Amino acid sequence: MVLVVGPSGAGKDTLMDAARAALAGDGRFAFVRRLITRQAMAGAEDHDSCSAAEFDAAEARGELALSWRAHGLCYGIPAVALAGIAGGQVVIANGSRRAVPAAERLAGRVTVVNITAPNGVLARRLAARGRESEADIRARLAREVPLTTERAQLVSIQNDRTVAEAAGEFVAVLTALSPHR
Repeated sequence: MVLVVGPSGAGKDTLMDAARAALAGDGRFAFVRRLITRQAMAGAEDHDSCSAAEFDAAEARGELALSWRAHGLCYGIPAVALAGIAGGQVVIANGSRRAVPAAERLAGRVTVVNITAPNGVLARRLAARGRESEADIRARLAREVPLTTERAQLVSIQNDRTVAEAAGEFVAVLTALSPHR
C-alpha cells in the first residue's frame, strides 16, 4: 500500500494524476478513488461524493478501510479498493498523515510518500485554487501535522519543480515497489 500525504497545495493530486497516466494499463498498480463529503469541483481531485450521514453509515458498515476528518470534511478509502494488495498489486491512495498508523495496521507493507513544497509555493498554489481566503491559507500553512511512521517506509518528494520532474520521481518510487518489474 502506498499512502500519499502532504500539505494542501503540495501537488498530491497533480502527481497522482501524472503517475496514473504514466502507469495506465499496467495491472501492477491500482489508484484508489476516495469517498469525500464534498461535491466534485473542476480542477479538484476526482472522487466519489456523499453526505456526512452517508459517510457515517458507510463507516459504520465497515465499508471504509481508512477514514479521517479534516478541514470540515470526511475522507475515506473504500475497503474494497485494497483488495489488490493480496494479489501483489501496488495500491496507491491519497491519504492523510493522521491515517498512517491505521494504514500500517492494514497492510503488511506500507510506503508513505510525503509530497512537500516550500511555504511560498504552497501559498501561491492555494491562492490560485481560489477556494480559501488569505486568512484560511495562512492558517493552513501554520498548521503542523507531524508525520511519523512506526514501520512504514517514508519517501519524500520535493514538488517545487516541473510536474514532469516530480512525477518522474514519483513513478520511479512506485515502479521500484512492484514485485514484478
